[in-house]
Amino acid sequence: MSPRNDNRPAGTRKRRGGATDSGNGASSGTPSVAARVLPHSVEAEEGLLACCILDGGDILSRCMEARLTSEAFYVPAHQVLFEALMEINERRAAVDEIILAEELKNRGQFEEIGGFPAINRITDRVETTAHAGHFLEIVREKYLLRRLIRTSTGTVERCFGFDGGLENFLEEVEQEIFKISEDRISDASKPIKESVREAYTLVQKLLERRGELSGITSGFIDLDKMTNGFHAQEMIVVAARPSMGKTSLALNMAEAVVIPKKDRKPVPTLIFSLEMSSQQLAMRMMCGLARVSLVRLRDGISSADEKQALLRAADELSKAPLWIDDSGHLTILELRAKARRLSAQRNLGLIIVDYLQLISGLDNSVQREQQIAEISRGLKAMAKELNVPVIVLGQLNRESERERRQPRLSDLRESGAIEQDADVVLLLARPKDAPDDSSVASDRVDLIVAKQRNGPVGGIKLTFIKEITRFENFTSQPD
Repeated sequence: MSPRNDNRPAGTRKRRGGATDSGNGASSGTPSVAARVLPHSVEAEEGLLACCILDGGDILSRCMEARLTSEAFYVPAHQVLFEALMEINERRAAVDEIILAEELKNRGQFEEIGGFPAINRITDRVETTAHAGHFLEIVREKYLLRRLIRTSTGTVERCFGFDGGLENFLEEVEQEIFKISEDRISDASKPIKESVREAYTLVQKLLERRGELSGITSGFIDLDKMTNGFHAQEMIVVAARPSMGKTSLALNMAEAVVIPKKDRKPVPTLIFSLEMSSQQLAMRMMCGLARVSLVRLRDGISSADEKQALLRAADELSKAPLWIDDSGHLTILELRAKARRLSAQRNLGLIIVDYLQLISGLDNSVQREQQIAEISRGLKAMAKELNVPVIVLGQLNRESERERRQPRLSDLRESGAIEQDADVVLLLARPKDAPDDSSVASDRVDLIVAKQRNGPVGGIKLTFIKEITRFENFTSQPD
């Protein structure tokens, strides 16, 4: 039989009695990886295959839900059997020993797996499918362990041959481990009574708070009234044309949650800045908080009061639970791995990504629209996995400018998937009555709540103070 999809290190060969031989000879003491049998359970594999034959539809569906492939089986004959069962299931045909045998004959693999004696031996393993879940978990666990061993062994070999670029090397290793971790899924389905209990608990909290925010503040009163704050697992998209102030708005939102207030504790926040450096963002936040003109600073002009205000702002920001990652050319997997790592260490409450279209695609051979769709799904999945709101900045296309109108959802650039994945979409725009040559430098800016899954849509007004590149609650006369 050909060793198809065999999960054993290259160079090993099976010996009688179940041991493996590396071909290089085992050294004294602890045997090498190649000298040991990789984790597997023939009994669990046979038990799972038997359950698939007895009740193909249900059990095979559970295998698909667990992302089980033929490679998860250690024994090559079991791989062949599982592939044949999946092929039958895809045709929505019933499964039994006879149909399975015919499928294997058509594929030219019937004698390869041992014929009817092999199939009968497997089906005789169980009388009921009651333990199918147990068999499935064992097969999946052993498979993940084998993948981890191969990855770890390969990492050790690469360490011995390391020739520079440690950061990239560590990122590649982490990504390989993450790919294995992604296959660790659990049953997310739960009885409705649990969901009702959780929903009723939330209702009680809302009633106790009597109108207080149920999520974290955006820093803008009118926006908080419409959204009741940003909530865990939400993906909030803030989109605008270039130079409309997306980054400034996001930094103002970050400032509102990381600087402690009398009635609010600071919320640990992570910003991914793919466009600007961490130093530039820190300078913007410091000047905005101190209400000092960045232009005046660049010209070397500042008063004694401004210097004191900058010092106080620098002190406040230094104590804030805020992290900025200004890495360039991040993929969605790398971004999620970084967020997951910091969240485990610091218990993050908010993530900001500036901006979506700058995240690198995983496969450059596919169209950019498909890449953006994959990135958008990854950001939404990150919000759910880490149980935090994720604010994502994005670009709008030129249609609103060409048609001399305010932007709408369909203007989101490069992919309709962003519109589908987002829970809240905020669009920055010039006021309808603004002159043609005006920009975000005008006193008033419209923030359009174009989509909100759990609330109303509509527009609110914000005040933009050009000198300190800062958005504030709307007033007719900015400070």
